[in-house]
Amino acid sequence: MNVQRLALSYGDEDVIDDLNFHLQAGHFLAVIGENGVGKTTLVRALLGQLKPKAGVIEFSEPKKKMKIGYVPQFRNLDEEYPLSVRDFVALSLINRRLPWLNKAEVQRLDEVMQQTNLLKIANRPVGLASGGEKQRAYLAQALINRPELLILDESTASLDNEMKYELLDLVAKFQHGQDLSVIFITHDLPLAQRYADHFLMMEHFKYTTGKIADLPVEQVEEQ
Repeated sequence: MNVQRLALSYGDEDVIDDLNFHLQAGHFLAVIGENGVGKTTLVRALLGQLKPKAGVIEFSEPKKKMKIGYVPQFRNLDEEYPLSVRDFVALSLINRRLPWLNKAEVQRLDEVMQQTNLLKIANRPVGLASGGEKQRAYLAQALINRPELLILDESTASLDNEMKYELLDLVAKFQHGQDLSVIFITHDLPLAQRYADHFLMMEHFKYTTGKIADLPVEQVEEQ
């Protein structure tokens, strides 16, 4: 994926200007920056929810729409939420013309539930799941359609350390096993340094990219 001379606005306010970066297939990019520098606006543009003011976002296969999985920041679900964990994950299955799953869809659902360690709680109401379990359910939703790109939008922000590493260990397995590209929006430098290959540091209309080993940690911590 190539982003070239990208400019984005939020309402009448310019948020991003002349942003350039490249994400190679199968790589993990950490996007770092303080609040208000345009990280959420960038995610909306990548998801096709916001049209660029200028510049382009080019995916590897422009003639084919890229499949993108999205895991949001922690969103608590009410205890009375009516779906089980299994049914919640199944919401993201595409091309469903019938009100029930076909054999291939059931097989894929079982597969991704197993890969995200959710089979043991498949029938538990998702509203009664722990915070880490809910985030794994969101991850399973994002992965069930075999995306080429996975966007993690501050997805670990409300989790304790154990759950953060558990979630990202799962992401890393998919990344390496399925040549999955990952964009991780985060303020957590230890997580970025452990899992990412490259970084994009966003400041107000100033952007720095590089290998994660070259991340200027002192400069980031001062923000």
